[in-house]
Amino acid sequence: MPDPIPTSVALGVPGVQVTPGEHLCAFYRGLAGRDEILIPYLREGLQTGDKCICVVDATDPEVVLAAIATDLDLEPCLSSRQLDVQRSSDTYLRDGRFSMHVMLDFWGDAVCTALAQGFPFSRAVGEMTWSLHQMPGVDELVEYESRLNRFAPRYPQVILCLYDLDRFSGAILMDVLKTHPKVLVGGMLVTNPYYLEPDEFLATRQ
Repeated sequence: MPDPIPTSVALGVPGVQVTPGEHLCAFYRGLAGRDEILIPYLREGLQTGDKCICVVDATDPEVVLAAIATDLDLEPCLSSRQLDVQRSSDTYLRDGRFSMHVMLDFWGDAVCTALAQGFPFSRAVGEMTWSLHQMPGVDELVEYESRLNRFAPRYPQVILCLYDLDRFSGAILMDVLKTHPKVLVGGMLVTNPYYLEPDEFLATRQ
């Protein structure tokens, strides 16, 4: 009998829990700030038995793996494919461009594969600095983020998007706020008063 879907999910940040099916963003500054969120998020998932899918942009996957491995044996997690850490160039920007439809299909395939492999829950995380590269399609970022709010509740999963405050403009961050129902900032998870439902947000982009 498969494990039951959890009613709440610990993010790895002390005292912070979310509901399955949520899509949230985290704001931080610099690589050290990223890893204060990213590493505990993945470590918590691995210890819980979740499928963990991570896409990094500012560093190689080996940097993330080494950080997790300081206090967790990664060999069984990697051999079972419980942990999958990839580069943005192989995911968001594969084929030298970004396509929101291709990326939504990527996440859908990844979650369905995880469930078929017997993982009861999936936690995904993406470092979003890839969108700052001068590549075709990156202007679809915020529409993609909005559409993730339709995708996230379809499966037993949580999706976390990472945004470096030192690298994104205020205009982009305002659109990021409009497309994430909850925001993790300063170790606190807050309900976002600027969030717009996908239909409403996408109507403003016409």
